Amino acid sequence: MMQSALYPPIFVLGNGQLGRMLRYAGCPLDIDVRPLGFDEPHFALPESAVITAEIERWPHTQLTDALSTHPNFVNKPVFARLADRLTQKQLLDELHLATSPWALLTSPEDLDRTFTTIGEKLVVKRRTGGYDGRGQWIINAENTDEITDDLFGEVIAEQFIPFDYEISLVGARFRDGSTRFYPITHNLQQEGILRYSVTHAKLPHLSALQTQAEQMLTPILNALDYVGVMAMECFVLGDKLIINELAPRVHNSGHWTQLGANISQFELHLRALLNLPTPPLERIMPSVMVNLIGSPHNPQWLRVPHSQLHWYGKAVRPGRKLGHINIAHPDQSAVIKALNTLSPLLEENYQSGLIWAMEKLR
Repeated sequence: MMQSALYPPIFVLGNGQLGRMLRYAGCPLDIDVRPLGFDEPHFALPESAVITAEIERWPHTQLTDALSTHPNFVNKPVFARLADRLTQKQLLDELHLATSPWALLTSPEDLDRTFTTIGEKLVVKRRTGGYDGRGQWIINAENTDEITDDLFGEVIAEQFIPFDYEISLVGARFRDGSTRFYPITHNLQQEGILRYSVTHAKLPHLSALQTQAEQMLTPILNALDYVGVMAMECFVLGDKLIINELAPRVHNSGHWTQLGANISQFELHLRALLNLPTPPLERIMPSVMVNLIGSPHNPQWLRVPHSQLHWYGKAVRPGRKLGHINIAHPDQSAVIKALNTLSPLLEENYQSGLIWAMEKLR
């Protein structure tokens, strides 16, 4: 492997789509980014190497253990802390940041008490490992048997929040402690999976929510001494934000930045790790990201105007993230027209979300 003369190599723990897009982002800057599969053979890491990760949890292998002990593994203590919903919630409480009322469930009696102390309708989540709608249950007094004995101690319960809509804020903290944030993104999830993200200048309450979101994410980044990109997903209730989850990495809701921002979230992560000079982040045009979930590759997607297809090269399975399409144009009506072109090229389960995205752009 050739090492860049300008920058130290960056090794990414995990070689999924996020690691691959980090590698792409490094090429124009001549940053040597190498995603690593967990089971790859162990090798001697350069002392100058910088280690990051595309995922919060990983198995113990010879390689991952070696990477985890490298002195330049950035944010190493953060990943486990935020991967566990218990310690993530504890952090938010310590910082006095708004999140849904919650409790650790260690016994059936805890669950019974929680209906009184938190609410009659709960979202029970696995502390670790659950994502994209898996490892989560909507629970009330009539279906408590869904929380089996083996789950107690491994789950938290949150109050079910009837939110108005969801947004996310993606930003980065650099090694010098400075921060930069993208404009907030409106998101639509279906069956617990992010399916669509929309961002443009005319979204309602944009300025107030942007300020509020930055004031919430900044103390989190500082408290963790975090370096790199982090995403914060929030519920919106009226003019207030409630933090749903944190992701200490580049994030699905930031994919729109690849086409619609002056710097992509992947390049921003690399710049933050290396503390490179970086201008203010800007949305350069209205953007929509469409997640491709369980759909086989369709070459006709390539004819959608003002679009950019990212295909991850994975085996097709129902419910699996297989790729995404970014659509961006300075004229919002052109983005709507492109979504209409895309609509007949996608299955029926995409149609309501496409309508939602077009409504957000009007």
